[in-house]
This record gives sequence, C-alpha cells and structure tokens, in this order.
Amino acid sequence: MCISITVVDGAVPEAMSCAEEDRVIELAMQILDRRLFTREGSLLNPLQVGSYLKMKLAAVDHEVFAVVFLDNKHQILKFEVLFHGCINDVRVHPRQIIKRALVHNASALIVAHNHPSGCALPSEDDRRLTRHLKNALELMEMRLLDHIIVAAGSPLSMAERGML
Repeated sequence: MCISITVVDGAVPEAMSCAEEDRVIELAMQILDRRLFTREGSLLNPLQVGSYLKMKLAAVDHEVFAVVFLDNKHQILKFEVLFHGCINDVRVHPRQIIKRALVHNASALIVAHNHPSGCALPSEDDRRLTRHLKNALELMEMRLLDHIIVAAGSPLSMAERGML
C-alpha cells in the first residue's frame, strides 16, 4: 500500500486527522522494522538509535524498559519491551534481560526507557541500574553499548554523556 503525502518545507500537512497520522506512523515503523531487522540492518550511531527508540517508545503514557539485542557486528537481532511500569517508575530485573539476551544469542545490548514526564535527564536510580546491568552483562561476556532515555525533545544517550 502506498500513501501519498505532500510535505512542504518540512511541515506536516494540517489536513490529516489523528487517525491518518497514526496510520502513517504505523506504516513508517513497519518500514523501519523491515529495513533494520534484516541481516544487513544495523544501528550505526547514537542519533540513529535515539530516533528509532523515540519512535518506538515516545507515545507510551507510562514508563517502559526496552532492549535492542545485537550481534557482534551490531546488527539487530531483536527489539523487545521487557518491563512495564507506572507513570514515573518501572521495575527492571537484570536477570530477565540476561535471560532474553542468551535466548537471542546477543553479544551486545542497547537498553532504553521512556520518561513520560518529558525530562530526559537520568535519575540516580537510572545511573545505578545502568552500572549494575553493565557489570552483570560483562560477567556474561556481553557489552552494554548505551542506555537511551526517551522523553520530550531529543533522546538522551548515557554513553554520549560519559555515564556508562
């Protein structure tokens, strides 16, 4: 199915209803998934990773924690939302993350969660979890490449900020 949308100077057409916009977003996510989840698909830089994760997590009205499982060439094996929380908290279990990583035979991971409040700054709990998860993954000979926080504006990369 093809949808024709005319974009002028980067502006979103005003005539689209919410349902039409939702359909376009859904189709864009399907295209992105199809392109990335092939053996050639890979996430190459923090901006690309952040954009992908923002599209996946930004619309969720409660905190969720997701993982992108990667092989040793950083090609995507699987994306999964593993934990659901409430408006300002999500309980994460590193043991479950490691179990899923082993199932997918992942050698590297990118984790992400959203902040529905709109502030992307990591809390002390976010930093502690990141350190704990990184250490646990290293014991299993897996690498934590980044922890992305999705909120209003640009996603925050903890790796880019030196917080990994």
